[in-house]
Amino acid sequence: MPELDELLSRQMPHSDAAEQAVLGAMLIDSRCIPQVVEVLRPEDFYTRQHQEVYEAVYSMFALSKKIDPVTVQEQMRQDGTYVEETTRSFLLQLMDVTPTAANVMEYVEIVRDKALLRRVAETADEITAMIGEGSGTGSQVLEAAEQRIYAIRQGRAFQGLIPISAITADVYARIGELSEMDSQVPGLSTGLVDLDRMISGLGNSDLILLAGRPGMGKTSLGLNILLEVGKHSGKAVVFFSLEMSREQLAMRLISGESYIPNQKLITGQLEEEDWEKLTLACRALNATNILIDDNPSLSVADMTAKCRRVENLGLVVIDYLQLMTSAGGKQRYSNENRQQVVSDISRALKIMAKELNVPVLCLSQLSRANESRSDKRPMLSDLRESGAIEQDADEVLFIYRDDYYNENSEYKNQAEIIVAKNRHGETGKVMVQWLPEFTTFANLEWKHQE
Repeated sequence: MPELDELLSRQMPHSDAAEQAVLGAMLIDSRCIPQVVEVLRPEDFYTRQHQEVYEAVYSMFALSKKIDPVTVQEQMRQDGTYVEETTRSFLLQLMDVTPTAANVMEYVEIVRDKALLRRVAETADEITAMIGEGSGTGSQVLEAAEQRIYAIRQGRAFQGLIPISAITADVYARIGELSEMDSQVPGLSTGLVDLDRMISGLGNSDLILLAGRPGMGKTSLGLNILLEVGKHSGKAVVFFSLEMSREQLAMRLISGESYIPNQKLITGQLEEEDWEKLTLACRALNATNILIDDNPSLSVADMTAKCRRVENLGLVVIDYLQLMTSAGGKQRYSNENRQQVVSDISRALKIMAKELNVPVLCLSQLSRANESRSDKRPMLSDLRESGAIEQDADEVLFIYRDDYYNENSEYKNQAEIIVAKNRHGETGKVMVQWLPEFTTFANLEWKHQE
């Protein structure tokens, strides 16, 4: 029957032999299981029976159970996947066809490659179907294609239900990593010790909103954090500047790194010792993987597309939210519509943080409401144009400098970072040093050593 032959030849890419060899190796020698579990997920197996065996091993590993043919059978009984007539003989057969566990990672690579080919084929079918149905514009279809390909690159399904066993294995491994870390901060450090303690650092997939009135130092703090992560995390960090040019930003970064006053750099009036500091600062910055984009009319979709192409991404900083455009480009909005657009942008930013699985630090303007109050400290209600920003953000930080409003303030050259919302802990405030000549922030006990 030619039709049947054609259908069989159109089977998705897979290798029964490699899948069986991986399972057999784990049953023969449980010492190889940690290596396999680190790389393969149950959905990487094509054959249902192979998936069920692997799911049993996977969940047992997550719970630190002893793994051998007998315990795996028992686990499959509990999972409801054990078939009296076939499962036991199938497990024995798996061990029979696998002479040694020594080559397990080679078998794993074959299984991964076939799974990758299947996902690419499925994505191609989905995109072709979108085009055939006419269910989106060219740019929408392109965005959907990029999202799906990026998800495949990151080794995860674009959409779908994930068994809790897969999640617990990841969480278990993550807790193990944290327990071995010297630092008490699980996320990326901001460089400000008290702030790190309060928000537990910058967490993956978090949207962190940093807001303040003009002149408070939002961009300076954003660059501070960018520089700290860029220098010490070993990851790439991206700064999207919709307001300042890349040269202005570089000047700020050099000033903060070299402790040469910004004014000196702008005018070029450097003294002899300043040139040595400048050289060292440029060398330190060149050693980082800081990437800057100063296109003033970017949408979240544009930013996400650019970030997907960055290898080993660690942090995204955006300066600032109210200057961003909607996906459709720059338009004029009435106040009411503009609120809706900002709301859509903030939601898209949270989705971006989740998809890229990195912290996204977004700077934001505040309304003038605080100017009319006797206490000028900002509140959540001051967030400009949209309450949805507060809703979508995992953390909301405000900057307040008392000496900006009160000439005789006792807190000269100090700033409060007010943690107004914190999904991972308590709210409150921390005091930091403001260094106006270098347009940068430091820990309160800051002392510059020449």
